[in-house]
Amino acid sequence: MKRLLWIAAIATLAGCGVETASTAATAASIKAKEIEEARKTQERAQQKIDQATQLMQQRAQQPANDATR
Repeated sequence: MKRLLWIAAIATLAGCGVETASTAATAASIKAKEIEEARKTQERAQQKIDQATQLMQQRAQQPANDATR
């Protein structure tokens, strides 16, 4: 009888470990997706900043180009 109780206790504890590991894996997967989305957002923002910088440089050069004509 004691042996059966030990087996049941071990099985119960093992089940908890599996559930915890599964939950941790799910949370890690969600975080990985969040990080990837944040990286994409950062890249898009950097592209917009670069475009704006180029446009500002072009506009700053226009009066100089117009003056030399």
